[in-house]
Formats: sequence, C-alpha cells, structure tokens
Amino acid sequence: MENSLGPFPQHVQQVQSDAAQNYTIFYSISGPGVDKEPFNLFFIDKDTGDIFCTRSIDREQYEQFPLYAYATTADGYAPEYPLPLLFRVEDDNDNAPYFENKVTVFSVPENCRTGTSVGQVTAVDLDEPDTLHTRLKYKILQQIPDHPKHFSIHPDTGVITTTTPLLDREHCDTYKLVMEVRDMGGQPFGLFNTGTITISLEDENDNPPYFTETSYFTEVEENRIDVEILRMAVHDQDLPNTPHSKAVYKILQGNENGNFKISTDPNTNEAVLCVVKPLNYEVNHQVVLQIGVLNEAQFTKAANSKTPTMCTTTVTVKIKDSDEGPECQPPVKVIQSRDGLQPGLELQGYKALDPETRSGEGLRYKKIGDEDNWFEINEHTGDLRTIKVLDRESKFVKNDQYNVSVVAMDTDGRSCTGTLVVLLEDYNDHPPQIDKEVTICQHAKDYAVLEPVDADGPENGPPFQFFLDNSANKLWNLETKNGKTAILRQRQILDYNEYNVPITIKDRHGLNARHMLMVRVCDCTTPSDCKMNSKNVRDVKPNVILGRWAILAMVLGSALLLCILFTCFCVTAKRTVKKCFPDVAQQNLIVSNTEGPGEEVMEANIRLPTQTSNICDTSMSVGTLGGQGVKTQQSFEMVKGGYTLDSSKGGGHQTLESVKGAGQGVMEPGRYTYTDWHSFTQPRLGEKVYLCGQDEEHKRSEDYVRSYNYEGKGSMAGSVGCCSDRQEEEGLEFLDHLEPKFRTLAKTCVKK
Repeated sequence: MENSLGPFPQHVQQVQSDAAQNYTIFYSISGPGVDKEPFNLFFIDKDTGDIFCTRSIDREQYEQFPLYAYATTADGYAPEYPLPLLFRVEDDNDNAPYFENKVTVFSVPENCRTGTSVGQVTAVDLDEPDTLHTRLKYKILQQIPDHPKHFSIHPDTGVITTTTPLLDREHCDTYKLVMEVRDMGGQPFGLFNTGTITISLEDENDNPPYFTETSYFTEVEENRIDVEILRMAVHDQDLPNTPHSKAVYKILQGNENGNFKISTDPNTNEAVLCVVKPLNYEVNHQVVLQIGVLNEAQFTKAANSKTPTMCTTTVTVKIKDSDEGPECQPPVKVIQSRDGLQPGLELQGYKALDPETRSGEGLRYKKIGDEDNWFEINEHTGDLRTIKVLDRESKFVKNDQYNVSVVAMDTDGRSCTGTLVVLLEDYNDHPPQIDKEVTICQHAKDYAVLEPVDADGPENGPPFQFFLDNSANKLWNLETKNGKTAILRQRQILDYNEYNVPITIKDRHGLNARHMLMVRVCDCTTPSDCKMNSKNVRDVKPNVILGRWAILAMVLGSALLLCILFTCFCVTAKRTVKKCFPDVAQQNLIVSNTEGPGEEVMEANIRLPTQTSNICDTSMSVGTLGGQGVKTQQSFEMVKGGYTLDSSKGGGHQTLESVKGAGQGVMEPGRYTYTDWHSFTQPRLGEKVYLCGQDEEHKRSEDYVRSYNYEGKGSMAGSVGCCSDRQEEEGLEFLDHLEPKFRTLAKTCVKK
C-alpha cells in the first residue's frame, strides 16, 4: 500500500520450496528494492522465506517492483529455478489535480450566438489513471466582472461556452473566470485545485462612425484649384486603426460639376476636403455639400439592434470674388461656312467676355493659329475675313473642319484662349476621277474594274454614271456596278497591246469629266508581270524580227529532230536476232530427272557448232524470234525418227525425212545434218519474220521461242521450247500417240 504507516518491517509475502522436504533450503531475493535502487526496501528471511518491507513507498515514483526469489542448499545447490515475483504498489489519493497552463487566454467574437464555444481547459492528476482518484470535475467559481453571467463550463470535458448573445466589446473587452477542478468525481472529500483563465472579445464592426459636428462652414477664392479647404473629424467606438474604424468619406450631393474631392488622412482618420476644379463666383456665390462616412469593413448587425446606417453632415462652401481676366466660354465655338467661299467675305468670330461686367468691351483679339492662313481677324470685334478661297478638299481640313485659334486680352494683359471651328458645307466642285492606266491580264480575267474617286462629300459623290464614246463601243463594253464601280470588258479577244479608251463619268448631280483611259491588254497573270512598252497605238500588231541566231537555232532543232526520227526508223527496220542451233549430235531427247532451276537461255549459254558459225546471223535468235515477231498458226512436233512441222494453213504434213528425200542415205534415227535443218527451217522462219512485220496487231507475238529452266547437265537433247507453249485451240491429239517415255512430257505440255 502506498504511503503505508507501518509498523516496519512490514510483512508482505512468503515463498516456499518443495525441495525443503528433502534438503535444508536457504532463501534469497534480488532486484529493484533489494540490491538495486531503491536499496534495502525489501528483505527475506533465509530460513522461512518471509518477505518484509522496511519503509513507506510513493506509487508516483515506483509503481511496481519485479524481484526474483532463489532456493539453494548449504553447499550452493539450487534444486529450484529462480521464482519471479512482482510487487505492485496500491494507489493512494495523495495528489490533487491541477491545470496544465498557468495562464490561459481564450478569444471569442463579440455579439456571438448563445452556445458558441470559447475554449477547453484541461487538468492533470498524477494518481493512478482510470480510477476514482483521477475522475475530475470542472466548475466556474467566479466571473469577473460577474454580471451578467456570460459563460458556462461542461463539468466533464472542461469546454467553456457562451450563455448569452450580449457580449459587447465596447462595454467590456475582457473577462476573467476563476475555475476549480476536483477529483473523486467532484465529491467534497476529493482533492481540488483552482486556476484563472482570461477571455478576450474580438472586435466586430457594429458601431458606425459619426461626425463630431452636425454641419461645417468654409470659404475659398474663385479660380483656386488643388487647395485644402476643410478637415472634419469622426468618432468610432470600434477598435482603432482597424478596418472596423478607418473611415471612408463620400460627397453625396453638391459636387455635380466635380469641383471638389474628399479623402481620408491615414494618420488622423480625418476627412480632407479639397477644390480640384476652379469655382466661379459669377456663377455661384456658395456651394452646399452633403458628405457621408462609412468604414472600410462591412457593418455587422449586433444582437437585438438594427443594422448601422451611414452618418452624414453638411458643408457650406462660400466662394470669394476676385478680379479676373477675360473668359473664353465655351472653349470651342463652331461656325458654318460654304465651301468655295471667295476672299474678302466676313464670318462671325470668337467672342470672349469679362466675367465682372459680362460683356466683351475693351477686349482685344489676336489670331494665334491658322494653318493655311485663310483668315484675318478684327482686333476689336474678333470677326474673321477670308483672304483665300475656302476649300473643303484642302489637306488642312479634317472631317470638314478647319480650326482657328484666338486669344482675347484685357487692358491688364490677362488673357484667355479659344478655338473657332469653321465647318465647311460641301459644294459640288470636283468631278469623279479615275486612274489613267489599267491592265487586263488575259490569263486571269478579261475585264478591268474602274473605281472612281470623288473629292466631294457623300452628298455630291456616288452613285456614278459611266459612258463610253461611240468610237470605243466596237471593242469595249462598260457595265455599272452598284453605282460606285464599273467593269470594262472586251467584246472580243484583243491582241496584246495598249488601247486608249475615252470614258465619261458623272456624279449624282451631273458634274462630269471625260477621261482618256489607257488599257493595257497583256499576256500575264498579275498586272505587275506586264512588261509592255507604253505606246499610243491602237489595233496595230507589233513587228517581229528574228535574228540570225534565232534562225540558226531553228535550223539546228529541225535537223536534230530528223536525225532522231531516222535513227528510230533504222533501229526498227534493221533489228536482227541471232538464231543459233545446237549441235546435231545433241538433238535426241534423253531421260533427265534433274528439275532444279538452271541458267537462263541466252546466246552465251548456247554452244554453237563450228561448222555453222555463218548461220548464226539469221533473222531469229533462241528465245526471241525477231524481238517483235508474231506467232503463226504453226507448231513443231517431235516424234521418233524426226521433227515434224504441222501447218494449219495448208493440208500438207511435212517432215524432215520427207524434205531429205529418198535419195539421201539412211541415217541413225533422230540424227540429221545441218544442211537438212537449214533447208527445212529457213523458208519457214523467213515466212514468220515477214508475217511479224506485216501484222500491226502483233497477233503472232505468242510464237516466240521461250526460255526454260536448265534441265540438267550431259543431256544429248537440245531445247524443247518449240513444243512446250501450245495453245488449247491448236489441237494436241498427236500427243496421244507418243511412246511411253514421252508421256510425262506430254502431260507437261497440255494446259489443264
């Protein structure tokens, strides 16, 4: 038990060993409170195992003591394992709760609603947690000032809230609360402590500013500007130097002409009234202003009160008279005059007044601005007299207006300046004008657009009328578009040249002008590409003279063209194709199982017999009969004993044996001399070449000798191209009578 009163040593526990029945056992302990801090708090009787406590214990310093007990024999043998012992200190309510913060300050807005949370206070109790010793209750003992009661506290959580909406910072800006916290659930016998917290009220803009006086009076001399004439102070109960109290002033009435300006002095918060535009005593002797004041921040409606309104005051400004110079009012005066007014005529001039007498007597006038020197001015009256013709189209006239600046002076040398604007009424004195030259590009369009310009005003300008002279109607047509433009179009395609076209143009009132328009018809895409020389010639074709170099170039070009045509003719007529036949010793077909791709059949692949070298210059070559030959309705047929030529044109069936004749000696079947081949194929190949040249549609071009893949080395047979590309319509019945060794070849030749 914490804070035990004894007597000490106080028995707390006893340990026993079962080995004591067989051995003499001695007991000992170790751990905190024995041989560690705090030392000698516990000890054990070595014979009985009784454990004693020697003094009182503070639980807040030592909550528990983990010890170990040992049982040993006299010779040091330990029949038991060490026994862990845990001593807990029972709590005693010996610590009063206390507030964590010595100084606690909360803040809350003034005029806040009932139930607004102000803050939460917390206290600490060092006794054992979650026991009755640390169950705390909070209470407000006192509020300073104590009336009315504005705050309450939750007894368990310590949250402080408002109880009324009547917190007014301007009445009291700080409250102090004396708080109590008690343990044992707030029971009277519980321990307690007290503390003080401070609650500050935050300012709201619930008080409008107001002037210290209900009206003000001041005076100022006329024609004075940028001068301060009055300062006005205001009072505001809200917190100083914040947007809730800083003033914003406005002139509500009396400043329609913008003569006054009001501002706020940032240091004193006063209103500063200034004159920024001259006042005229002759117009008003005094001005009455109504001025209002607000805060920078928006007004906040206080509880049980109305929304604050703007405070206003009246300022009377007396204007003091002063002797002043002439007055030029208005600064700009407009007079009208007719365009083209002749010299020597008078116009009404600018008039100034003396504000004291409201007349212009005694004033002198002088002209200080007249760009083109159109006028002279009467020194006494200010009237103008023309010395030049007034021209509305002058470059010095802007928007039909010509400006003259005049200065008026009194006898004391004081002056004012005014501007006289002469507004010129347009007079129709300028006919429409157009460009003197236009260009028609034949590749882009066959017409030109005419856009006249009239220096007069719109009342004397378009719509325009366009007319062509009779002499130009044969070649040209003129169309009017929307009264402002016209289209000049060719009646026919004209030569590239320059043409003079007379055109007359009238404005809306009939003022006209005749123009000689030069039209340039050019071979171009844009007018800037036209490079023609200017000539006043019409319908005349230019002379073209060729130089000797041009003639030489034409001759050489013609000769070159003839050479090209002649070369093409020779190549076509004399194209030769070589036809070389293989050795007659290799004319027999042999069985070959080699079907792999071979060499392309070309002249370099063919082994020519030595005795037939002069025959290779015939008009046919292996694989390309004449290059452009045409196939005839003939086909080669190979049978045992010779080659057969079957002609579809005739009914005869000729073979090499029949051509050899009966007088020839008997040769080995399948072998013939070169003479036999030559006499058999030469006339027929010649006929094919002739037919190829005669047939323009090249229907016989399919009869060319074709190239085939290489069919193995060592074959005694030559090419079989002559019988491998037969058409379906050519009748292949002869293949049905071939010997067995040729059946495979026959199947290859027949197209499925």
